[in-house]
Amino acid sequence: MKRILIAEDNAVNRELLRELLEARGYTVEEACNGQEALAMIAQSKPDALLLDLNMPVLDGFATMRKIREDPAMATLPVLAVTAYAMRGDREKTLAAGFDEYLSKPISPSALDAELERLWQKRKVECATPKPLAQAARNET
Repeated sequence: MKRILIAEDNAVNRELLRELLEARGYTVEEACNGQEALAMIAQSKPDALLLDLNMPVLDGFATMRKIREDPAMATLPVLAVTAYAMRGDREKTLAAGFDEYLSKPISPSALDAELERLWQKRKVECATPKPLAQAARNET
């Protein structure tokens, strides 16, 4: 069973996401800001993170930078969950290192589609063979 960490400062949004994810068989953990999320990632090693962009203490973009800079967390799949839905927001978010993007209000079908994309993307990345020269270096 996959474990997903939700980092969201709004309690109603956290509850909605938790209920949607648990109904789909996921184990869910919750953080109220980016700083809490970083501590929980280091401790519990979730399979994915749903990260709000606009939070107190440490916002989603700053949290994302710290995740991608840390080799222990750098490969964690991260789905941005945000009220930012203006033209260019999705591209800006993906360029910041997020794997996928989901705008609020959250619809169950959109959540399903984004999670499926996230898992498929990770499956392809994990299945992609290393270049021959790199594989040979790793064997020596």
